Amino acid sequence: MCYDVSIFAVRPPLPPHLPSFVHCGCTLPSRAYSVIPPPRDSGEKEMLDRILRVDHAGEYGANRIYAGQMAVLGRSRSGPLIQEMWDQEKKHLEKFNEIMAENRVRPTALLPLWNIAGFLLGASTALLGKEGAMACTVAVEESISEHYNSQIRALMEVDPERYTELLKVIKEFRDDEMEHHDTGLEHDAEQLPGYWLLKNAIQLGCKAAIYVSQRV
Repeated sequence: MCYDVSIFAVRPPLPPHLPSFVHCGCTLPSRAYSVIPPPRDSGEKEMLDRILRVDHAGEYGANRIYAGQMAVLGRSRSGPLIQEMWDQEKKHLEKFNEIMAENRVRPTALLPLWNIAGFLLGASTALLGKEGAMACTVAVEESISEHYNSQIRALMEVDPERYTELLKVIKEFRDDEMEHHDTGLEHDAEQLPGYWLLKNAIQLGCKAAIYVSQRV
């Protein structure tokens, strides 16, 4: 009877500097997280939870605002433009839904309120015409962009390398919001009578929403 002696051959040892998963024949592991690093302590977890919670709330509210605008102006000449911006907001919300689920972060308890308030804000300003809808867009997107910028500065001060992926997401979404802001200005937002009054009122509401969404 013949035996295949190759199965008994002694393999040469692997270099000792290689990690254990290489020695055991395993493949290189993928990174354990996609965007948010595992919190090092309760303080970091609280910070990251607040960031995710308020950003998710902001994107959720923006989606409801565009839904309200489309309910009024969807069949108008401005409909395709509003839909295009809404489609981007849907992608933002989808991404934050994914990150929230991955990190087991609860959304703000005020989502039912933002659901109604966002739709009413979008619909009521759209009833003022295209200029009203664009004025609302400018006000909201400017507020969200400024908030994203404050988060970027805070994360850069703490540890930019640790939060590389989160910073990429926030910067990308910030740029989209600024594009929407500029689009609103290009489509006659400032032509609305009482533009500055409406803008300041909306932004005051946005600041209040940001404040409570971080904490509730």
